[in-house]
Amino acid sequence: MKKKHYFSRGAIFLLCLVFAVLFLLPTVLTITNSFMSESEIVSNYGMIFSTTTGGYVSRHVNLKFIPDKVTLEQYLSGLIKSPEYLIKFWNSVALVVPIVILQVAIASVAAYSFTRWRSKLRDAIFFFYVILMLMPYQVTLVPNYLVSDWLGILNTRWSIILPGMFAPFSVFLLTKFMRRIPYALIEAAKVDGADEWQIFTRVCLPQCRAALYSIALLVFIDYWNMVEQPLVLLKDADSQPLSVFLSSINSGEIGLAFAMATVYMVPCLLLFLHGEEYLVEGIANSGSVKG
Repeated sequence: MKKKHYFSRGAIFLLCLVFAVLFLLPTVLTITNSFMSESEIVSNYGMIFSTTTGGYVSRHVNLKFIPDKVTLEQYLSGLIKSPEYLIKFWNSVALVVPIVILQVAIASVAAYSFTRWRSKLRDAIFFFYVILMLMPYQVTLVPNYLVSDWLGILNTRWSIILPGMFAPFSVFLLTKFMRRIPYALIEAAKVDGADEWQIFTRVCLPQCRAALYSIALLVFIDYWNMVEQPLVLLKDADSQPLSVFLSSINSGEIGLAFAMATVYMVPCLLLFLHGEEYLVEGIANSGSVKG
């Protein structure tokens, strides 16, 4: 039985390792190729952009992970010689950071209300939240456009920030998390004379630390990669984020595309590595309380 158990664990580990390598290959390829010279990149991948017709490649592509000569030429070109890429990067930051902060703050208050409010109407409203969460953004894109035009915020950052800060995704997850907090903790706080605000800030939020970080990270990644919203709601190209601007890199700047894609991945990777422990705890433990 032990040999069979060890064999099963080994097979699962090997399978997970294979999938992990497959998932990481595009990221590793992008990062390593960003340090190649433009001539080397063109010799390896230029055929995709020059001889492709109808979506097919005429010859085999030379996937190369180790550059012949490491160079920072692409980064210097994208961040110093062409500052528009750096400006677009900060446009992304200016759009996403307020959405994450405001959405988590609003979701915390809303989730606490759904947790503490005892009423049949509560369940109906929460069900409405779930229905909204299931709708893809493309369904609500036209209403968002019309409302933004009516409010006079079209072609401004608020046309993206306002719908983002009231998104139901965070409310749904945080409500499910808060409902698993033992009610005995809240009753003990009441006995000690705590009011609702003190219960919310000193009892519920500390127990939801892992969930809050997990939600913030997921929301950041979601809006960091948004394309449809800024394309429709931000007509001014100078205000659009880097996610939209990356698609405008033409075939003569393949190396620059690799470098800017690597720069674009850095914030998400840093946030994940910094909060990996909280992310795993927030998703796996689902609000369990530590003794």
